[in-house]
Amino acid sequence: MKGALLVGALAMLGGPVLATAEAQEMSRSASAEGAQAYIISPQDGEVVSKTFKVKFGLTGMGVAPAGVDMKHTGHHHLLIDKDEMPALGQPMGSDVIHFGGGQTETTVTLEPGEHTLQLILGDKNHVPHEPVVMSKKITITVKED
Repeated sequence: MKGALLVGALAMLGGPVLATAEAQEMSRSASAEGAQAYIISPQDGEVVSKTFKVKFGLTGMGVAPAGVDMKHTGHHHLLIDKDEMPALGQPMGSDVIHFGGGQTETTVTLEPGEHTLQLILGDKNHVPHEPVVMSKKITITVKED
């Protein structure tokens, strides 16, 4: 991640978990028709402080922690400054920030400058759904404090 200083809190405190997974093809869970992930805040084009809160949104599906096998549910993954989408059919790796506890917001600290944020929903195994449930990529500017 370009310029990332600190993302969220420790996993044992309910913060994001950076998962690692072997690159093996896995079956993808079905997403609900019309399901959408989105970033509630910050908004596209917003200027933020170095440390800011990101709030996640999801319609048409439910949020459940990693490991919970329930139809049409998943958990959020945050992509910061990513040009490419994670591999489909494989668990997302440590280059994506995992919210396996079912969290719907986090606090992020980034270096000043322009950054992109995007959400992608993963199933019980951190694998993107079929079809993929992903937010629009937004661009923010982190100001010098």
